[in-house]
Amino acid sequence: MSASGLAGLVVLALLAWPGVAAAQAPVDKCVACHLETGDERLTAPVKAFDGDIHKAKGFGCVACHGGDAKADGPEAMDPAKGFVGKPSRQQIVQFCGRCHADAAFMKRYNPSLRVDQVAEYATSVHGRRLRELGDPKVATCVSCHPAHNIRPPSDPKSSVYPVQVADTCGRCHGDAKYMASYKIPTDQMTKYKTSVHWKAMTAKGDLSAPTCNDCHGNHGAVPPGINWVGNVCGQCHSLTADLFKKSVHAKAFVEMGNPGCATCHENHGIQTPGDFLLGLGDKAVCSTCHGAGDKGGKVAVEMRALIESLSAETQKAGAILEKAHHAGVEVSQAQFDLNGAKETLVKARTAVHSFAVAPVNEEVKAGLAIAAKGYARGVRAMDELRLRRVWLGVVLVVILALIAGLVMKIRQADRRPVAGSPPKH
Repeated sequence: MSASGLAGLVVLALLAWPGVAAAQAPVDKCVACHLETGDERLTAPVKAFDGDIHKAKGFGCVACHGGDAKADGPEAMDPAKGFVGKPSRQQIVQFCGRCHADAAFMKRYNPSLRVDQVAEYATSVHGRRLRELGDPKVATCVSCHPAHNIRPPSDPKSSVYPVQVADTCGRCHGDAKYMASYKIPTDQMTKYKTSVHWKAMTAKGDLSAPTCNDCHGNHGAVPPGINWVGNVCGQCHSLTADLFKKSVHAKAFVEMGNPGCATCHENHGIQTPGDFLLGLGDKAVCSTCHGAGDKGGKVAVEMRALIESLSAETQKAGAILEKAHHAGVEVSQAQFDLNGAKETLVKARTAVHSFAVAPVNEEVKAGLAIAAKGYARGVRAMDELRLRRVWLGVVLVVILALIAGLVMKIRQADRRPVAGSPPKH
């Protein structure tokens, strides 16, 4: 046999090998048929599926809908072949849970992915209303993870990418008409997009900033109860939460029916906190419950005064050190040390959540000592600068006097007759 004939046999043998044949993806006639219809209701899912994580993992239409992707026409949708079509709202959770609640199955594709979503959903407001009331409007899996276009949370195009979560929840919760029968506010998304958390996420690019699911949960979404708001906020603001739990307000707020943190800072529209919130001023939140004559009001005013004193002294020290720095005096160590006063100012503002003067005063006292040291160094630097200027003035006067004397000597030398030269008439 010739060499070319032998090569041909080898090629035929490789093509016949089972592994090679299996590697060629089968034709999915579901896709072809849906596209051929030209009906947007049928073509849209197919087009959207191109970016779906399931397709990327090798799943086709029949993985979820059953049927026979190799068959032509209606026989592809034969119930005898497992075709289930579009599941009802009540079926969706279990429909998705066939895979996502199966730990053994999911380990083959993404071992890190949780498999308790179905059980957790059953504890949510959505899940309970669906199960107990058959509510046709509550969110199910596909409400947040749009069918046929599901992307991983790390994908910026995903409906559950951190920046997109508010809009995903807002599709229902921001629609006043859709939510009318529930008699709950629908301004959550609008308020959230004015908040310090939204600004941190979008303007600063901090994807760890909280959004809807960080406070309400994902699949087990519920509103935090009045007693638990502090725990929810405490996931990030742990020191503040610890101080609040030990304070007189922790118990009082529960008895009054006020949610801890949200009573002073709101819930969705949380703004950047400032000293103006403390005390009895026009914008102070303390004044909503306390007056100038009661103990709480007096404590609030005293805490505000302490914090303002530290803030003022820190700014004063910073200003004189900055002035000395720009004048050329070496004060970098003092400027660095002044950061300690700024840190104690932050701690003092945090200590306010103890609602007691002593913890705030302790931090302020330490900060004032640092600020006083920084200001003293700034004063010495400015004295040093003035002394330098005095000596510079003295030196300049001496130099100018020497120059003037030298000029006079030169002129005198020019007027003297040179030996042997005729006298000038």
